[in-house]
Amino acid sequence: MSLAALQATRAVKIRRGLTLPVFLLVVWEVSSRSGLVDARFLPSLEHVFLTAKHELIDNDLIGELGFSLFRNVVGFFIGSGIGIVFGTVLALSRAADALITPTFNGLKQISLLAWIPLISIWFGFGEQAKIVFVAIAAFIPVVLNTYEGMRNAPRDLLEVGHALKFTPLQRITRIFLPSALPSIATGVHLGLIYSWLATVGAEYFLAIGRGVGGLIIAGRERFDMALVMVGVIILGLVGFILNRLAATLESYLLRWRVSAAH
Repeated sequence: MSLAALQATRAVKIRRGLTLPVFLLVVWEVSSRSGLVDARFLPSLEHVFLTAKHELIDNDLIGELGFSLFRNVVGFFIGSGIGIVFGTVLALSRAADALITPTFNGLKQISLLAWIPLISIWFGFGEQAKIVFVAIAAFIPVVLNTYEGMRNAPRDLLEVGHALKFTPLQRITRIFLPSALPSIATGVHLGLIYSWLATVGAEYFLAIGRGVGGLIIAGRERFDMALVMVGVIILGLVGFILNRLAATLESYLLRWRVSAAH
């Protein structure tokens, strides 16, 4: 396909992707301006923009977002790192699989929010508790996808490794990890999305400290819906950006795997 055709296809995708958001914004503005919806509950886009400008200039909105991103990144890396190791152990150790996997499969059914009372008792309401909550959110999908990818390693490669007398470490690094990489990348992608959602939940339910969640709480308590909308829009935009970054990283890792295979 020519470069011009690729650019045209990309432009069509962008237009299609923007159609619904633009339509919703128009409906939002018309509903607010016309009085169809009470402006106290659905403020105009201008009011939301002015509130965002005020928060950005006078109330350190960037700092609030920075606190949220810090919790998200730290919790994500802790949860993902432990999740890859834990999933690998479950997949490669029959004893660990038999002893731990049934219990883990039961615990993963519990809603993440149900852990908040225990986390708050064990770790308090500060940064440590929020990071633990985010780490748990990233941990579960990474474990599940790592386990699945490791268990589905090709038998022919395992036989080659056995014939070449690979050590356990060599089997992991040369057979299991490369084979499981697509599944692990998917788990990391999901973990990044879930960790951001958990960051918002942690700031909302463990409401001590700065962050975008605290901004939304402040808007709710003051019945300032424009401030609430600013927080919601920021959460949506950051979530979208993180999802795109995760998708790009996943594509890069899979391209690297294909290149390495050749």
